[in-house]
Amino acid sequence: MSAARALRVVRAGPLTTVQDRGRSGVAALGVPRAGALDRPAYELANRLVGNEPGAAVLETTLGGAALRALAPLTAAVVGAPAPVRLDGGPAPWGEPLLVPEGAVLDVGPPTHGVRSYVAFAGGIDVPPQLGSRSADLLAGLGPAPLADGLLLPVGLRCGEPVRIEPLPLPAPPRTLLLRLDPGPRADWFTAEALRVLAASRYTVSAASNRVGLRLHGTPLERAPGRGELPSEGMVLGAVQVPPDGLPVLFLADHPTTGGYPVIGVVPVADLAAAAQAAPGTPVRFTPTAR
Repeated sequence: MSAARALRVVRAGPLTTVQDRGRSGVAALGVPRAGALDRPAYELANRLVGNEPGAAVLETTLGGAALRALAPLTAAVVGAPAPVRLDGGPAPWGEPLLVPEGAVLDVGPPTHGVRSYVAFAGGIDVPPQLGSRSADLLAGLGPAPLADGLLLPVGLRCGEPVRIEPLPLPAPPRTLLLRLDPGPRADWFTAEALRVLAASRYTVSAASNRVGLRLHGTPLERAPGRGELPSEGMVLGAVQVPPDGLPVLFLADHPTTGGYPVIGVVPVADLAAAAQAAPGTPVRFTPTAR
C-alpha cells in the first residue's frame, strides 16, 4: 500500500464504521459475525469501484460522513439514498466517481433508509482481526467508529470501476415485511402470542442498533409456568423476546448466546431490508408453515 493512498475524516457522522463480510467460524469463541448489515448494498459498492469481493468499505448511519482524499481515489456511494457532494458541488450516487487529491467527498443524511455504503477502490486497508476488518460494536473488535481527523489507509486498486444501470437494489422499506420461521422456543409462548405476532403491526424503535432491531408494539405473552432459559446459542435473524414481551430482531453484531426465548428466526435474505428500516417504520411478520 502506498502511504499516499489514504483518507482523512473531516466529518465522522453519528456512527460510521469500517465493515466487510464479517467474521465466520468464531462464534464458538463468543465472537459475533459483524460485517455490513445491508449485504447487497455492500457487495454492489465494491463492484462499482472494481474491488475484490470482501474488501472493506465505510457504513454510515443516518448522518453520513465527509472524507478528504490524500491521493486521487475512485469512490462509490450506495445503500440508503443520500445527497453526495464533491468539494461542495453535486456528485452522483450509485455510480463510480473520481475524488481528486485534496477533494472532500461528503455523503449527507439519507433521504430515506438508514445506512449508506461508501467504497473506495483498493478498500479500507485497516489491519484485520480474526480474519476481518469489520468493526464489532458488541465485542469491541476491529477499528473503532470513525472520529473527526482520523487517517484511514486505502489499499492498492485492483480492478476497473463499472457502471450498472439500473442498480439492482430495492428502495428502503416503507413497511418492513419479514418472514418468520417459528421456533426454536415458540412453545414458550401462548397461542394468542403467536397470533398477535402475525396479526399486529410493530414499529422500529429508535433504540435499534447494529446488535438488533428493537420493536414497539403489543407485548408477547409467555405460556404459563415458563421461567427463564439457560443461555443457549443465538443465530443471525433470531427474534428474541425479553421479559417486557417486545421482540428484538438480532442483526450482525448480536451476542452469540442468550437466555431469553427465541420465538422465531427471520431468513437472512430479509435482513438487508431490516438494516434500512428507520425508526418508526411499520413492521409486519409473516410466519412460515412448519
